[in-house]
Amino acid sequence: MTSSAAASHTLDLARRVLAIEAAAVLKTADRLGDSFAQAVALILACRGRVIVSGIGKSGHIGRKIAATMASTGTPAYFVHAAEAVHGDLGMITRDDVLIALSNSGENDELLTIVPLVKRQGGKLIAITGNAESALAREANIHLDAHVEEEACPLNLAPTASTTAALALGDALAVALLDARGFGAEDFARSHPGGALGRKLLTHVSDVMQPVDRVALVSAATAVPAALTAISRGGLGMAAVLDVDGTLTGIFTDGDLRRALEKLGDLRMIAVGEIMTRNPRTIGPERLAVEAVEIMERYKINQLLVTDAASQLVGALNMHDLFRAKVV
Repeated sequence: MTSSAAASHTLDLARRVLAIEAAAVLKTADRLGDSFAQAVALILACRGRVIVSGIGKSGHIGRKIAATMASTGTPAYFVHAAEAVHGDLGMITRDDVLIALSNSGENDELLTIVPLVKRQGGKLIAITGNAESALAREANIHLDAHVEEEACPLNLAPTASTTAALALGDALAVALLDARGFGAEDFARSHPGGALGRKLLTHVSDVMQPVDRVALVSAATAVPAALTAISRGGLGMAAVLDVDGTLTGIFTDGDLRRALEKLGDLRMIAVGEIMTRNPRTIGPERLAVEAVEIMERYKINQLLVTDAASQLVGALNMHDLFRAKVV
């Protein structure tokens, strides 16, 4: 086989895998019914935690489902089925809901722990590819993750079946998130150390330069004096205030360039003649990502920060946002 023919074969195979797995997810969606709604209701009513269990590839999928639930407002953790039969079963209480994953529904380790969980009053949701399996029959609620074929050319390696089970778990997590009214700030609290936390919990007040570090000039200030103030401030701009301290404009490098092209000599020109009037502002309580959105939408590099009384309290530029890792 030539290299071009080999590459074509590889791409055809990859497309086939993706098509089979996509079809498996769509068919799983078509089968959703009352049992899914019942599973959501059962978990919402749970006074304990959701325990997800499986073994092999189903175990890997179970870990991801538990992690997704835990990060979206549903207390959950993963217990390996093999470890459960050797002591970890003690972590499961009568107030918990067990989600057991097995494509065949005949996994020995899961079938060993199911009666013990049910004996103490725990509830069981089974996700299997076989509605007639022992695990499906023992479950309080069964969610059907059946697939017609695996994406593996040998129809052996768990591929489409694990994708369908994972998507079904994601659907459960998102339905629970919605039912709990779990919002962006709740999500950020579950991810305080990463980029998500920085983007969702960082406010303008956390990254702005305070007003005493902002270059302040009046509309009557001559351009050379305003440029000196800008250089001292280091933000590439000056806020223009009237006599009572009300913000009337902003003077930036862009205003300077446009005035030079139009007027030439600016030594005798007052800032008020060339400043940008009614500048964009943002409140200190707003999220820093909102400042990014405003700056990108209006193609500006600086943003003034004003309080509820429209008094200047600070300013920020794109460098401040980069330093805070919000961008």
